Amino acid sequence: MSKNIYLPNYEHSENAHIQSMEQYRQMHKKSIESPAEFWSEIADQFYWENPYDVRNFYSFNFNVKSGPVQVKWMEGATTNVCFNLLDKNVRRGMGDKIAFYWEGNDPEDYSKITYKKLLEEVCRFANVMKSKGVVKGDRVAIYMPMILEIIIAMLACARIGAVHSIVFAGFSAESLAERMADCKCKVLITADSVYRGDKLLNIKNICDSAMERCQNFGHEVQTCIVVRHLPRLYRSTNHSNGTNGNASDVIDLHSDVSWTDGRDFWWHDEMDDVEPACYPVWMSAEDPLFMLYTSGSTGKPKGVLHTTGGYLLYAATTFKYVFDYHPSDIYWCTADVGWITGHSYVTYGPLANGATSIIFEGTPFYPDNSRYWSIIEKYKVTQFYTAPTAIRALMKFGEEPVKKHNLNSLKVLGSVGEPINPEAWLWYYKNIGNERCSIADTFWQTETGGHVITPLPGCTPMKPGSATFPFFGVNPILLDENGQVIEGVGEGYLVFNKPWPGMMRTLFGNHERYQSVYFSKFPGYYCTGDGARRDEDGYLWVTGRVDDMLNVSGHLMSTAEVESVLTEHPDVSEAAVVSRPHPIKGECLYCFVTPNSGVPFTPKLSSELIKKVRENIGPFAMPDVIQHAPGLPKTRSGKIMRRVLRKIAINDREVGDISTLADEHIVDELFRNRPEKT
Repeated sequence: MSKNIYLPNYEHSENAHIQSMEQYRQMHKKSIESPAEFWSEIADQFYWENPYDVRNFYSFNFNVKSGPVQVKWMEGATTNVCFNLLDKNVRRGMGDKIAFYWEGNDPEDYSKITYKKLLEEVCRFANVMKSKGVVKGDRVAIYMPMILEIIIAMLACARIGAVHSIVFAGFSAESLAERMADCKCKVLITADSVYRGDKLLNIKNICDSAMERCQNFGHEVQTCIVVRHLPRLYRSTNHSNGTNGNASDVIDLHSDVSWTDGRDFWWHDEMDDVEPACYPVWMSAEDPLFMLYTSGSTGKPKGVLHTTGGYLLYAATTFKYVFDYHPSDIYWCTADVGWITGHSYVTYGPLANGATSIIFEGTPFYPDNSRYWSIIEKYKVTQFYTAPTAIRALMKFGEEPVKKHNLNSLKVLGSVGEPINPEAWLWYYKNIGNERCSIADTFWQTETGGHVITPLPGCTPMKPGSATFPFFGVNPILLDENGQVIEGVGEGYLVFNKPWPGMMRTLFGNHERYQSVYFSKFPGYYCTGDGARRDEDGYLWVTGRVDDMLNVSGHLMSTAEVESVLTEHPDVSEAAVVSRPHPIKGECLYCFVTPNSGVPFTPKLSSELIKKVRENIGPFAMPDVIQHAPGLPKTRSGKIMRRVLRKIAINDREVGDISTLADEHIVDELFRNRPEKT
């Protein structure tokens, strides 16, 4: 085994759920060879209104040539996810246990909620939605900041069988409208405003614009329920400034909230005098639980659909083992619930294990750059899960902000969203974990529902930058371009030939696209779209997207999505977007833009394009570089040779074979046009 390896803390291993690689290998072997037996033993820990049949526990077809692709787990069994997360835990005597500590944007703004209180609030809001005509199968859009109401809304949907579709509250009105129209949502749940750092964002205005634009897509949102978050923000801000507001000041602030009578309703008004009990709707294991949009290579977002039974099992099991969670632990995942990480590892996974978690509304840098470390110290966090982007951003401030705080409570550090570079891994391990915490460098996707390749704390010897080994039920395979299996050391396409319970079942309303995107390249395999290499010790290293996708600060988007926005500008005839390594974001957007004939390429045009991307997709998608491109490197068939553009972006003149280009001279011209400061 190579020397560049870090062993788990011995004391941690003694108390871990999985204490050795031998134990892991035995469990993994059983999960692959006897999946029905393995997962049915886990399913026994949950409540089923109608039991599953272990003889018909799962079925699947990954081969598009032999029929429609399908995955089914525990078909015929019925349950309710909300019941298993809340009622079951309350009945086990955990009613007074804290489910969530909420930490607001301002350090003076915080609260908490017990399992019993959470159950009551969820039932109340479930009854509110029923009063608005929401029934099983209806789609409910959620566009909210990280406040407790977003958890309540999710679980209320699960309780009555509605399918929630959460859109990250950083997306533009256009992006929100497109997603709401595609899923034909009946209700939108949002908030009036939110502070991000010291910036106040009017979320309701974005939603109003989105609901108006929705009609351009032929859909009308019937109901909008709005959380009154502004008074909390107002009091918090004034408190921190040492001034005093009064009740009338708070009420007057709401005169600025735009309102449509008959469509818009205040959350608190609707929750008044509502029964705190709501009988759960029993759902088939394969009924939809939620859908979550992710970027597609065509530019049109894909509505990834997850179902009830299998997702519950997988989110619960990955949470328990990957974070080695025990009942006395305090767990914190910094992800926004608008992403799959927030679904699986802020809401469903932790609650399924009766965990106590932290929800954080703010940023790592407000009011100062030690905010993460102060929260860990305040709540004595034991498991901390964040993105490499955040780690790299905090690294630049050095060790001093970290040293101000006691982080000795930490046992497990997690990494999510993109492969973590070894430099960031080592900084995380040494400065945050004090060389005694296991690092769970997790690889997974919106489509997988949960971790698929990951170390297990207390068990797996770690290599900085490697996602290590597959989780239970997951059988990773490397294929070459011709679909041949790569044995032993090698690099290729990362694919899977067996399903696990938590994987997606389809794309909402478009099963053909689901089959085409994920199963057509290599029939018989689910293709992740990522490449990976296997080293001499069998460790897996995810090398990133192999298609035209970008991963900026953990946000996955397609080149086509950004290019379509750029080319909407009336002065732009063509655009091509590639990624370039970035010390903080992991990757950044490098855009090549060809203006219309006779139109000069000016700083004004560049600024307008950056603004357009921000408004149409979101701030996280803003290009770092826009370069003038008199032409683009295209093959004779008209295909843009993106590998050449990636070389230009990093100023590497070793561009390889360009003999298939229609015009080889364009490459030199693009190198000459590179901005001086990039």
